[in-house]
Amino acid sequence: MYAIGVNPWVWASPVDDKALAELVPRIASFGFDAVELPIEQPGDWDPVRTRDLLAEHGLVAAGVCAVTPPGRDLVNAAPAVVESTVAYLRGCVAVAAAVGAPCVGGPVYASVGRTWRMSPMARAACYAEFRRALAPVADQAGECGVSIGVEALNRYETSVVNTIEQTVELIDGLPPNVGIMIDTYHMNIEEADPYAALSVAGQHIKHVQVSGTNRGAPGADHFDWPRFFTSLRDTGYQGAICIESFTAENETIATAAAIWRPLAPSQDRLATDGLRYLRQILG
Repeated sequence: MYAIGVNPWVWASPVDDKALAELVPRIASFGFDAVELPIEQPGDWDPVRTRDLLAEHGLVAAGVCAVTPPGRDLVNAAPAVVESTVAYLRGCVAVAAAVGAPCVGGPVYASVGRTWRMSPMARAACYAEFRRALAPVADQAGECGVSIGVEALNRYETSVVNTIEQTVELIDGLPPNVGIMIDTYHMNIEEADPYAALSVAGQHIKHVQVSGTNRGAPGADHFDWPRFFTSLRDTGYQGAICIESFTAENETIATAAAIWRPLAPSQDRLATDGLRYLRQILG
């Protein structure tokens, strides 16, 4: 029912033309259907070249991942920072359209790891600020036929949105092409019932990322994956399911994702074990 994809972050960071030239054939040989493409820095990879490379190996672009290191913020930031972040997100939308990806997803509101306390009034103002800043990006995406999936992160990585319910509130009033990117790793930490939370997300779901509860392969963990996919089917979601994990070989990304130990015998095994399990439970 679902195309199954993987993020090249499993093996490499930065994901650039050189990394994709090496990894795309390997990903195809493993039996994946799609690739999720992060943009750490604009220009890391060429969208036309990547589109053709994916097509050559029978793969599609499942989505583009917006990356928000320090200095990429739409809220509680200097006007110049917001302006540059809007420009970055506009670039992500243009790349998604060029590579044929249906969605740009990520924590597009603030840089990962940035947290601050907010009163209810301050939170409402923060959410309104986000909607104003994202509106032109959403309009551009709509014109390109691209959706935007806003990702809730766990409490250690952001204080803006940690739950699906908060994310629905955050995007309220934005065009319908703005929705939610599901990430099971964060849901497992923050949702009292991650399976019921999918019904709250409902028709807002634009993209789905999966990983084990320890950031390893789906299935090698305590998450109730059959229940999760039953709940996801009930929402009507028909997009791709993408495995997201991270290499420990790049110090910056390993530190940001708190990858302190091997999560599988090898990164190839992490991907292929996850793929095998997902194929098994999805029929």
